[in-house]
Amino acid sequence: MQDSEIVQKTEKSWSELTNKVLGWVDSIVLNLPNLILAIIVLILFVIFAKYASRLVDKLFRKSTAQDSIRTVSVKVFKVVIIAIGIFLSLGILNLNTVLTSILGAAGVVGLAVGFALQGTLHNTFAGVIISFIPKLQIGDWIETNDYSGFVVDINLRSVIIQTVDYNLVVIPNSKIVDAPFKNFSRTPRGRIILECGVGYESDLPKVQEVTENAVKEIFEQQPGESIQFYYTEFGDSSINYQLRFWADVANQGDVYKSQHKAILAIKAAYNKNDINIPFPIRTLDFGKNKFRSEKIDIRNIQD
Repeated sequence: MQDSEIVQKTEKSWSELTNKVLGWVDSIVLNLPNLILAIIVLILFVIFAKYASRLVDKLFRKSTAQDSIRTVSVKVFKVVIIAIGIFLSLGILNLNTVLTSILGAAGVVGLAVGFALQGTLHNTFAGVIISFIPKLQIGDWIETNDYSGFVVDINLRSVIIQTVDYNLVVIPNSKIVDAPFKNFSRTPRGRIILECGVGYESDLPKVQEVTENAVKEIFEQQPGESIQFYYTEFGDSSINYQLRFWADVANQGDVYKSQHKAILAIKAAYNKNDINIPFPIRTLDFGKNKFRSEKIDIRNIQD
């Protein structure tokens, strides 16, 4: 009896297993068209994403958009198309519950990753923001975070600038977004400021005229621009003034060049018109001081 029971149980288990396998086969056969269609749809979307992203890349290259905007836009465009293809493929397979589970899991995983990579994601989103800022582009000369130089690259992590000594400085995007920066290249003209002083014996109206004429000869002022000259203070050895004028300025080097030319022109004009640029002089008068040497009695020290 025991052997017969074992045989019956074995036959029953085998029958159930066979029925289940046959059911799977039937399900696969019935859903095979949907599976093939889903695979075809996914492949088509992948191919479409590849060539469409190339087209978008070419369009951005023909436009005035900078490389960072082009790179970010092409990647986002490609990912969105592939994601749409995956969702459609799951819908064809009637895996709506799986799709819902994937979205729910993605939300949980995204939340966990967001906490774990908070700093990195901050830089990434800041990079997206910087990429679409028209006031900051590759090739601009900027000053930010105590560094200045040409922007040579903008990516999703950092902004890379090349300083005047040809060293590369990598600044995280979050530092750029959270801190102010000065861009010399966004305006073709800039105001140059010089400070100097002349002797107290000088004819001040004449000094102003000579100084302004010297600058006008080498720096043409455009409509709406003017040379400004202000006496600012009575200094220790000179009457000091501040001179402002406009010049072509695209970076800090242009500022130094303009200052250099202006100083040469002003000094030459002052030499021609006998205008003195004094320097601090300290006079030591020893007439009222009496120096004497006294003999020291060693015995008194010893006592």
